[in-house]
Order: sequence, then structure tokens, then C-alpha cells
Amino acid sequence: MQIITEPCQMQAIAEKLRLNRQLIGVVMTMGALHEGHLSLVKLARQSSGTVILTIFVNPSQFGANEDLHQYPRPFEQDVALAKAAGVDYLFAPEARNIYPENYQTTLECGALGKRLEGERRPGHFNGVATIVTKLFHITKPHRAIFGEKDAQQLAIIRQIVKDLDLDITVVAAPIVREESGLAVSSRNIYLSSQERSAATILYQGICHAEKSIASKKRDLLAIAAEIEQMIASTPGCRPDYVTFVDEERFELTERAEEGKEYRLLLAAYCGAVRLIDNGKIRAS
Repeated sequence: MQIITEPCQMQAIAEKLRLNRQLIGVVMTMGALHEGHLSLVKLARQSSGTVILTIFVNPSQFGANEDLHQYPRPFEQDVALAKAAGVDYLFAPEARNIYPENYQTTLECGALGKRLEGERRPGHFNGVATIVTKLFHITKPHRAIFGEKDAQQLAIIRQIVKDLDLDITVVAAPIVREESGLAVSSRNIYLSSQERSAATILYQGICHAEKSIASKKRDLLAIAAEIEQMIASTPGCRPDYVTFVDEERFELTERAEEGKEYRLLLAAYCGAVRLIDNGKIRAS
């Protein structure tokens, strides 16, 4: 595995790979690699001749009161995990090389980036859109693998690829969960043992929604209210939002229609740690 830190060097390598007809798969991360990230690498490895993993803690997607400086950066551990997973190139640039002096250009996500996570974290998705697009240009992938855990982010990246006519296939990878149902996340390290146990209420909420819709309940607002109450009744937890979106257009929806797919989106605090989760549910 080769470690690259300069964008121009990574670009040159990617261009050479393309000229040699190598299929490039990219996995973009902020490091602190865990099983969820490694599942993306595995998926990229299965479908691509060359796998590029990026590690960059992107300052432009953190708000003023968020944990940029506390974000874990176990780089040596990440290198070992990436190498063991079969990554060919690890691209880990410095912030000054991605956002040089007098950098001015950002992407605007539009309506999709202003609701839910975007409403609670103003400017977050503009930062995500900007760095993802820059990394697309630097790594020149044919396929980009993103996890379904960040469902709104995934929807935004798909929109970017569509709107900007990028010749890239976005591949969605399923959420990796612990045995308890808790979604694997870099933020889980901040949870105490009690909070980790309490945090499983998010997955229980997803299971409740699946059972409710399977039993022909169609009032999604009522189901969301029930799940919100479940979270609020769990010691140490408080809900931020619980809502359903149409899976195809990612628009907020209140009532399920037969044969359509929806995604339940949840955000909640367990202690001081804010967690997100989601589940795709079909009304049949």
C-alpha cells in the first residue's frame, strides 16, 4: 500500500491507472477506521481493480461548536487497518493542501442540504459536497462506495453526481451494526457503557417502524411520534428528530403508500453524544 499526501501526485497516479484501464474504486473517510469503513473497502475490493482510501478530517463540514479538534486521528492504526483490508493507495492530505491560502470556492447543496441534518448543522452539507467533489477530481474513481448510515449525505452525493454529470457510479453499502443493533460509528467511542446500552433504542425504533408498517399501519407521523416517545422514555436519551422520507426523492412524507419504499431517519442524544441512524422500509 502506498501513502500519498499531495493532491497532484494522487491525481497523476489515478490518471495513469485510468490510462492502463484499471477500474478505480474510492472509499472516502475521516479516519478512525472501524468495521463500517472496512465493509466499504471490502465492497470496493470486490468490484474494482484498484482501491483508493481517503482519510481527511474536513474542517469545512464542522460547525463552530462541533468537535473538529477532538475528532479522533489514530493514523498509524488506520494505516495498519487499511493495509490489512487490501487498500492500494491511501490518500491522506494536509488541510493546507486541500484548502490552500485564498481558497474561495464551495458547492451549494440546495433544498436537500438544508433540512434535517442540514437544518441542525448549517453549512455542513456544503462542506461535504465541496470535499467530496474535490476528492472525486483528485482520485478519478469509476466507483465511489458510501455507507447507508449517513443516508442524507448519500442522497446529496447522488444528487451531485447527477447534477454535475460526473461519470461515477455511487455504490451504497449497508449499515454495519453491533450485535445489539447499535450502528457502528466513530462517535460510539464517546459513549459510556450505560449510554451504549441506552443507544440501542434507535435500532429498536427502526424495528418498531418495520413491525408497524408490516401490520398495515400507514400513518407515518403517528409511527414517528411513537418512536420519539420511546427514545424520550429511555434514561439518558432525548430525541432530536424522527421522520420518514420517500426513498426515491428523499422528501418528507406523512403517509405510506402500498408498494413504495421509505426511509426512517433518526437523530438522538445519548448523554452528550449525538447519534444518527436509519432504516429502509417497504410498505407491502
